[in-house]
Amino acid sequence: MTPGEATILDGHAGEPRLLVRRVASSGPSVIYVHGATFPSALSVAYRFDGHSWMDDLHRRGFDVWAFDFAGYGGSDRPAYFSRSPAGGQPGGRAPWARRQLSRVVAHVLAATGGARVSLIAHSWGTLVAGLYAATRPENVDRLVLFGPIARRDVAGDREAHVPAWRLVSIADQLSRFVEDVPSGHPPVLIEPELASWGPAYLATDPGNAARTPPAVQVPGGPVADIADAWAGRMVYDPARIQAPTLVVRGAWDRVSDDLDAAWLMGRLGGRIKLDRKLPKGTHLMHLETGRVALFETAGRFLAGETNP
Repeated sequence: MTPGEATILDGHAGEPRLLVRRVASSGPSVIYVHGATFPSALSVAYRFDGHSWMDDLHRRGFDVWAFDFAGYGGSDRPAYFSRSPAGGQPGGRAPWARRQLSRVVAHVLAATGGARVSLIAHSWGTLVAGLYAATRPENVDRLVLFGPIARRDVAGDREAHVPAWRLVSIADQLSRFVEDVPSGHPPVLIEPELASWGPAYLATDPGNAARTPPAVQVPGGPVADIADAWAGRMVYDPARIQAPTLVVRGAWDRVSDDLDAAWLMGRLGGRIKLDRKLPKGTHLMHLETGRVALFETAGRFLAGETNP
């Protein structure tokens, strides 16, 4: 299911151990930053018909890396997972996750001898990658924001209602994956019922079978970060991002819509910034039949495309 070799990046000074995977080449290094509910094995590394996004990037000549944030996949489970979800602040917030990304970038640069990496980030992961690119611009060559979270001005403050952690079942994922597909349109998920992806997702959390229904435990912090952004409080300032940046999303994506893209495009600080809206895709386009267009768009940009 998942290509490449996986290793564990040891923790130190109280930092969690992180699973890091790589499909190696001598080309430029690209790191994938996953979103709020599923890890790298179920996103960039997941093979449909024997082919993943990591495979596609490798075929284009890139040295491809991905990792799991603490609380996901093969990385350490945080201590707050063992407590009541209502017993503390939302765990796994973007500033904490940014420290993990910083460790992975340092590991990649040390392993390759390179000076910079490019980042591809999805959904909540774009907040983490954006924060990193804004604070460590010297390390970022190019930045792909796929289905990015942007600042909105939604009334209210939902952070107080976000638990430390939450449970996500296959039914939860399937409902979320298909809700933006227009009524009457044929399914666009490559696996419309998540027949193989769903069990593989549950397997990322050994405790899933003890729950009814079986479900994966994930940090609550990403929900709080998105709520903050939509209440007008972005965790990073896009004006501080100097790297060439691609904003890409599906035409049916309501998490990252035209207004979100326009907000980002108007505030990104770099000279090169591209906005691409791809047809017949949702917020989960990398798991859909339209993923070829997503792979091609991101691949061309990472290879140097600058056309507006």
